[in-house]
Amino acid sequence: MNNTSIQPGKFVEISYILREASAGAEELEICPADEPFGFMAGEAQVLPAFEEALVGLKQGDSFDFKLTVEDAYGEEDLEAYVEVPKSAFIVDGELDESVLEVGEVVPMQTEDGEEVIGIVAEVRLNSVVVDFNHPFAGLALHFVGEVLRVLDAPPSR
Repeated sequence: MNNTSIQPGKFVEISYILREASAGAEELEICPADEPFGFMAGEAQVLPAFEEALVGLKQGDSFDFKLTVEDAYGEEDLEAYVEVPKSAFIVDGELDESVLEVGEVVPMQTEDGEEVIGIVAEVRLNSVVVDFNHPFAGLALHFVGEVLRVLDAPPSR
């Protein structure tokens, strides 16, 4: 068994269940051991407080920690609600009605060509209000899981 602890420069694979940090909260995300979540420690690939909670753990260690709203994705930002003209949803000359429903996930591009994910919050006569907040914004998070592997580099797959 690998005895290396999680520290900057190590590749980490974990499995976890994520819930909102309130009693009886439903699961928000499940990352099972057969499809682990992997990241390089120390390279800002995950939330800083998430990584801090894992530093020093070794393969086989379990974890159970909570992140405050501030340490997770922050409060919901009202400026992240953007009104987009329906014309932005025209594909091949036709309006893509399938995405014009509240709760629908819509991938869009910024002016720089960066892909961002939004969720339809409201459909108006000639426009759609899209919420670009992180889906977990405004939530305190509770992670429970296990460290599956700690390696010097990502495994080649």
